Amino acid sequence: MTYQTSFTAPHHKAAAAGQAILDAGGTASEAMVAAAAMVSVQYPHMNSIGGDGFWLISKAGQQPVAIDACGAASVNIDVESYRQQADELPESGGSAALTMAGTISGWQAALEINGGSLPLSKLLQPAIDAAQQGIEVTQSLVDASEKTLNRLQQLEAFSAVYLKQGKPLKVGDIITNQPLADTFTQLAEAGLDDFYRGQLAEQIAAELALAGSPITLADFNQHQAKVTTPLSVEISKGQLYNLDAPTQGLASLLILAIYDRLADQVNTEVEHIHLLVEATKQAFIIRDQQVTDPTCLEQPLQEWLKDSVIEQCVNNISLEKALPWPHMAKPGDTVWMGACDQYGTMVSFIQSIYWEFGSGVVLPSSGITWNIRGKSFTLDADHHNVLAPGKKPFHTLNPAYAELNDGRRMVYGTMGGEGQPQTQACLFSRYLYQGASLSSSVSKPRWLLGRTWGDSTNNLRLENQLYKQYGATLKDLGHDVTAVADNNELMGHAGAIMLNKHGNALATSDPRSDGQSLLGEKNDN
Repeated sequence: MTYQTSFTAPHHKAAAAGQAILDAGGTASEAMVAAAAMVSVQYPHMNSIGGDGFWLISKAGQQPVAIDACGAASVNIDVESYRQQADELPESGGSAALTMAGTISGWQAALEINGGSLPLSKLLQPAIDAAQQGIEVTQSLVDASEKTLNRLQQLEAFSAVYLKQGKPLKVGDIITNQPLADTFTQLAEAGLDDFYRGQLAEQIAAELALAGSPITLADFNQHQAKVTTPLSVEISKGQLYNLDAPTQGLASLLILAIYDRLADQVNTEVEHIHLLVEATKQAFIIRDQQVTDPTCLEQPLQEWLKDSVIEQCVNNISLEKALPWPHMAKPGDTVWMGACDQYGTMVSFIQSIYWEFGSGVVLPSSGITWNIRGKSFTLDADHHNVLAPGKKPFHTLNPAYAELNDGRRMVYGTMGGEGQPQTQACLFSRYLYQGASLSSSVSKPRWLLGRTWGDSTNNLRLENQLYKQYGATLKDLGHDVTAVADNNELMGHAGAIMLNKHGNALATSDPRSDGQSLLGEKNDN
């Protein structure tokens, strides 16, 4: 059987780059590498090859596999020196660039699992061209430029690329990044491993040292992506999959598993919102107590997806009353993308630098912006996510995949830190429990419990249309509710691809993004 190809991404040029590879006969992983490179150029505030990535790859008729391509804290980091300087880890500059960048290693692993015959040069050429010729600044990039001005404007290399005479970017501005184009060219010629064990590794490590980062060449040389078995849980609709530690994939699965046992109580939209929010609280309590570096877990995270745990969470939820919610959440900046190739392989992929523009460290000779994932650590020696040499930080990233009982398969996800599992649950439940179309499941007004994108608010925020309809009722249930503008980027950039048992695809992207979802021709001959 042949399958209809499809690609969705939060930036239309990334979607186009991915779909072009699928149209040329490439695999879903090849298409995703092309799009991942392109989106790192087009959306530099949300991701970079100086960040991390996670993959779920599902070949038709086979169990899905996961790729953990996140970096650990420098093996030589002096934790005590950080404690002596401040109570919290730094928010910008070289000292904040303290974890290794893993995303390129994920590209490499994905091509080994699901590669084809296309050369790297073809996969990376669109990103090379875009970095050389320049990208047009979108409102999303403007918003990030304005928001990060005070935090990052003092960083000279950052200002040279991502500010205009020291001022925030404006819509329509053109940004070029020739050093980044040169980096992609080097990767195309020397291979992706050059980033970790070649000329590029030496070059990047040297510049990180000049910037004041604790990362050394040893961190590059020892880094490897990890191919793993994803977490999974069975619900009435089918089997759900997501990433294991150090991601919050556990929370995404728990929310839907809990809601699945409550869904028959839902008669109204306000009950739908209320029960998903309450399921989110139960999942986040477990997540915040348990998720850390895989080597530091008290027990395998799969144990938290047992029936007994899910049932206890269900029993903790009331249809009539909200659980009080003082909660310390985590922000995040990310891109999620999905692909389906002609062979029926589906990919759910996420790539991030955590906060907007990461640490703000832009390496002059390579054009790479380094992540700030180290902010997921704490300096509290008694906390399970305490900073330590060679330790992986907690990740909000979690690409999702589902195999449904009727033969449909679905990749879905979003950016948005704390909002990621909530948005996944929202679009999944709308589509599969409420019967909404795939596009309206993503585009309709959403909500967010807790904070994201560096915001300190912990209440329940509803896009204005939802607030007008249900805000008062949710307040009566005990929720601390406030309104935000409709189509708010705060709610994430979601997307999904659904493939039915006949090989036909549906795809959608989020109107809150600059994205696009594309479908290829299906040849049944």
